[in-house]
Amino acid sequence: MKVFTTTGACIPENNYMVDITERLKKIRKMVDAGDYFTINRARQYGKTTTLTALKKDLKDKYDVLSLDFQDLDEDDFSSGRVFTQALAQMLIDECELNDAEIPEPYLEMLREITQNDTEKVRMADIFRVFRRWCKESDKPVVLIIDEVDSAANNQVFLDFLAQLRSGYIARVSKGADTFQSVILAGVTDVKNLKRKLRPEDVHKFNSPWNIAANFNIDMSLSADGITGMLDEYEKDYHTGMDTRRIAEEIFDYTSGYPYLVSCICQTIDERLTDSWNTFGVSEAVKIILKESNMLFDSLMGKVSDNEPLSDLLERILLGGEQIIYNQYNIPSMDGEMYGFLKNNDGVLAISNRMFEMLLYNYFLSRNELKESSVSRSGFFRKRKHHRKRKAEYGKAS
Repeated sequence: MKVFTTTGACIPENNYMVDITERLKKIRKMVDAGDYFTINRARQYGKTTTLTALKKDLKDKYDVLSLDFQDLDEDDFSSGRVFTQALAQMLIDECELNDAEIPEPYLEMLREITQNDTEKVRMADIFRVFRRWCKESDKPVVLIIDEVDSAANNQVFLDFLAQLRSGYIARVSKGADTFQSVILAGVTDVKNLKRKLRPEDVHKFNSPWNIAANFNIDMSLSADGITGMLDEYEKDYHTGMDTRRIAEEIFDYTSGYPYLVSCICQTIDERLTDSWNTFGVSEAVKIILKESNMLFDSLMGKVSDNEPLSDLLERILLGGEQIIYNQYNIPSMDGEMYGFLKNNDGVLAISNRMFEMLLYNYFLSRNELKESSVSRSGFFRKRKHHRKRKAEYGKAS
């Protein structure tokens, strides 16, 4: 029997999930057009689920090379030479462990890279393998890299992007053989990497991803999509729920944020038996907001570490300010990137009701602690002052 899940990618055979067929069609259209692009969305926004499904969808027409940069260590980015060997080994592992379809001649070239003296290795070596594979393959080759944030603050990664960019330009201008499409996925928009570099490295940044097409495909879940998912659940369990009404209630709280949708459904299914009604949805929301989870932990860490963003969110929530949306304002860019904020007809707004409730409670609690701390410090200062004055009076007498 299928279950709701909030960990890892959703698998249609194992999990209740919203049908993303239309989303895959739109992404495939970009791949068919030869676009290079980035899927940058907030944490737990369905990126990995989409990439997993896309890989299967593309296999009829393309050779798909799918990587996850979380599998690389920080030391693997210490230099271009070390990175090249680590990437070559990752490709070999993908072929041996995950059935990546890399023809044997190119696997042998990758093995040579891993076995060479590191000082003799160049990043160009692995791109030479890529070019030969793309030229001789019966199918166009698509490269997908998930979790590019793992490398986003590193100059070596920028050099890697520059090589991809160079291949794209050569394909357009000279008809050179290279990847049909390159898809990078992560929270950070790769085009904003300049902000990630140390000041002394900024001069090295030369727009290595300015060839990327805009990715404007909506990845939130619609009320219709949630209804379809609940219809499938209802066929299995016959709860008697009004799937459309429950879907709209869930959407009202989440605005279609994939993790939050799944979390509400999972909470009702596993902890609120026979509560597939609007009351059950509100109770699930209360439970979720009271407990720690991977998404909230990550997001609230961003708020506590980013004072300009924290101030902006507090002004909107507690101050009731209407702040004009501007795509070049860094705190609002961060808020949008992490999923807190959205552009609501030219005005910044919190992206969904659950985040609004989470942040509102956080700021209220933080301010109460500040006020309590100030009150206590004032009280102790007064006591110290009174003791001092009393001692002075004693001496005078």
